[in-house]
Amino acid sequence: MPEWILQLFERYGYGAVFLGVMLENAGLPVPGETMLLAGAVLAHFDRLRLVWVILAAVAGATLGDNLGFLIGRWGGRAFAVRHGWKFGLTEPRLAKFEGFFERHGPKTVFIARFVTGLRVFGALLAGASRLPWWTFLFYNAAGAVVWSAVIGAAGYFLGHSWESIERWVGRGGTVALAAVIVVGVWLWLRRKEGAGA
Repeated sequence: MPEWILQLFERYGYGAVFLGVMLENAGLPVPGETMLLAGAVLAHFDRLRLVWVILAAVAGATLGDNLGFLIGRWGGRAFAVRHGWKFGLTEPRLAKFEGFFERHGPKTVFIARFVTGLRVFGALLAGASRLPWWTFLFYNAAGAVVWSAVIGAAGYFLGHSWESIERWVGRGGTVALAAVIVVGVWLWLRRKEGAGA
């Protein structure tokens, strides 16, 4: 396990899981899933308790996604309408997206938990699409419980081999994180060019 992760856990304990998962689910490209896995591995070696690791992840995931949902609800649609054309998101496409969430929103919220890119942005998109909050809350919390238990159990039972865990989970997360960074840098450069013109 990387030294920086061990240092985070030495300093913050279960808070490292909670904050990592919460920030990732609020829409920031933070390695929340890695923090959950690391906490579960440390539980395998009796440095933490698995139940508390999973509960910290459930709380972080639920709170983070609700923050992301509120951000999407309060500013997401207006931002999409104002700047969406830069990403190919036109008014008709936004309307289709909202229709999709009306038909499949609950399933999408639940499944997004298990897909790295969607886990980061799913709540923002659900909020922007005007999915009812109570529906979002139920499926989001259900997804958080299942995801935290599954990933926590994987980290715990594969705790003897961090490399196996990284191979099992890390590739998809690394690709998604790299895509987010590339898009972020591209947007920043475009904005800088626009400001300089």
